[in-house]
Amino acid sequence: MDNTTVSAKTYDEAITKACIELQTTSEHLHVEILEKGTSGLFGVLGGKPCVIRARVMSEEEIEAAEKKEAEEAEKKRNEEAKAAEERKKAAEAEKKEETAKKAEEKKKEYHEKPAAEKPVREAAEKKAAETGAPASRKTDDRPKKEVSAEEAEKLEQKAEAFLKEIFDTMGTEVSLQTSFDHEDNELDVRLTGNDMGILIGKRGQTLDSLQYLVSLVVNKHHDGYIRIKLDTENYRERREEKLTSLAENIAGKVRRTRKPVSLEPMNPYERRIIHSALQNDPYVTTYSEGEDPYRHIVVVLKKDAK
Repeated sequence: MDNTTVSAKTYDEAITKACIELQTTSEHLHVEILEKGTSGLFGVLGGKPCVIRARVMSEEEIEAAEKKEAEEAEKKRNEEAKAAEERKKAAEAEKKEETAKKAEEKKKEYHEKPAAEKPVREAAEKKAAETGAPASRKTDDRPKKEVSAEEAEKLEQKAEAFLKEIFDTMGTEVSLQTSFDHEDNELDVRLTGNDMGILIGKRGQTLDSLQYLVSLVVNKHHDGYIRIKLDTENYRERREEKLTSLAENIAGKVRRTRKPVSLEPMNPYERRIIHSALQNDPYVTTYSEGEDPYRHIVVVLKKDAK
């Protein structure tokens, strides 16, 4: 017997009966529904059975059904893969757009200093103008000269007086602590107070400007050259650690990709930190290019690096 007509309470039960009678499996059955059947009131009263006519498919029909099923499965996989690829492209496009947006914001941030820093810069620039300090930031080429304890004290007082006038103009309370390193001819000035972030500025730009202006004032009419180190909240040390870590990470990237990497524009002090951090690296070397304030470091693979 290769066909049968069966009835049962449900369609699934009818299929099971047909499989038993025809001694085959459900995927090899060709089924025609004669009566769908109903459950009746409360699933008991007035219900009608499900009636089906079933037969065993030929080998050709089975092969065709399996082929159709395989094609449908393949089509579904392709559709899912296509949808996944589209989602991936959309995510990459969104990430690229976000990266471009951040780069633009960073560029804008570099060229436009926050308004909160303006009082600091304006007060410092005004005081520098009154002292007749030049605008150039070129390194002073005056030779190192031994400084006596009396001279060092006068230089400290000079720096303190200049900075106090600036902070008084701003209406900001800042405490000053100075010390002089006779071995390196360096005047160390520490600032403490509330909201020191304004004095630091973006990437330390305001702090660097103040340090430069203090250097101009202290070195005016002085035979030798005195280095100035202006710091607050240990910013210089924290920034040096961050830049050193950045240099090591960039060096690793250059070594992996074998492609040069350009860093963001930095001031001479920060560029020296990067150069120093990588000067003994066996695989990469560094050089600066561009003009201030856009001068930046490029990290490249050494020619003999493998």
